[in-house]
Amino acid sequence: MIDHSKHPCFSEAAKHSSGRIHLPVAPRCNMQCNFCNRKYDCLNESHPGVTSAVLTPDQALRYLRETVVRQPRLTVVGLAGPGDPFANPEETMQTLRLVRREFPEMILCVATNGLAIGPYIEELASLQVSHVTITINAVDPIIASKIYSWIRDGKRPMRGEMAGALLLRRQLEAICALKRHGITVKVNSIIIPGINDGHIIEIARTVSKLGVDLMNCMPMAPVEGAVFQGISSPEHTLTESIRQSCKEILPQMNHCTRCRADAAGLLTEPVTTEMLHRIQAYAHESGRQDGVGNRPYVAVASCEGTLVNQHLGEAASVLIFGQNPENPEVFDLKEHRVTPESGSGDERWIELAKMLVDCRVLLVKAAGPNPKKILSSHGLKVIEMEGFIEEALAAIYSKKNIPKTMMRRFAGCLQGISCRGNGTGCG
Repeated sequence: MIDHSKHPCFSEAAKHSSGRIHLPVAPRCNMQCNFCNRKYDCLNESHPGVTSAVLTPDQALRYLRETVVRQPRLTVVGLAGPGDPFANPEETMQTLRLVRREFPEMILCVATNGLAIGPYIEELASLQVSHVTITINAVDPIIASKIYSWIRDGKRPMRGEMAGALLLRRQLEAICALKRHGITVKVNSIIIPGINDGHIIEIARTVSKLGVDLMNCMPMAPVEGAVFQGISSPEHTLTESIRQSCKEILPQMNHCTRCRADAAGLLTEPVTTEMLHRIQAYAHESGRQDGVGNRPYVAVASCEGTLVNQHLGEAASVLIFGQNPENPEVFDLKEHRVTPESGSGDERWIELAKMLVDCRVLLVKAAGPNPKKILSSHGLKVIEMEGFIEEALAAIYSKKNIPKTMMRRFAGCLQGISCRGNGTGCG
């Protein structure tokens, strides 16, 4: 039988004595939730999908070694994004292997949307991953179609009820497989007023029949920039009413703190600037030259790590991709780099050019003519486009033109005004 006494998410009594650390090694996501707008490097943002940096598996292991010394009460190593662990399966599984090898006593935990976990469940069990959380917000494809803008199954994008039906099937199959391997399963359900608040009880009934151990009914918190940003959080009385109804079906977790993807320490401890700086230091510790050439990488402005979909002026960070040395058709996420803050005029773009001195191309949804001119003068080509990152990288590294269907023209620029994400330009 699995011992939950040292896992603070599965045992409320443990939250004051046992800590967890989330290793942010999974930046890409295979779906777009309408309540989510993932941001990086913001101390004031504390919810899933937020991290100060993205680490490689090796960097994550070194960061863990140091953090365990600093915080000896850590008992759980979790992988929870900032995207989805199984939209980044290589990084996820390698991190779990490294941690299990060096820290055999640690509880290993993964949080996922469940779309792509299936092929990895057997190895998860062999690595003694004992706790898995799956976020299920609907067991009705019609309701699911209102919650998710799109999902991506491999390279196949899907929308609407068809996407909702596939996601649900994968989630329920994953629960069954996890339980067959003796893994504890928690289901998170986001309460979204007017969308699924009357449907949470059906989720509880459905997953209870499959052997789910615990349920976490989480009130949605409006996030600026998300489709659902105009929907208010559910009233406390509604949340409690739903939890009480679901409690008759499944045990409930009522002490969730909506952890960041780089959270570390006790659930009751706040994120500190010192913590963010330490993880950023590990993200930047590896050399940015890998022998492929003076500019081996491509920088990408992306909200979720799957699509090129951010304007240059609004990008608080860029993702750095490079070719896999063993398989040139595979593109590895090398690191995440925080961009210079706005407000410094041309100096912002000069500084960005220096930060991206090892990148041959910067992919953005849109950029103003002045930033493009400055970056180009420093040897960095700026390409405005919309679409899947992998398709663009395949074209760039094979020295082909990006498909015309992905290219877009810049419409205009309001000089001196910071980009608001509406295509009007960069300040």
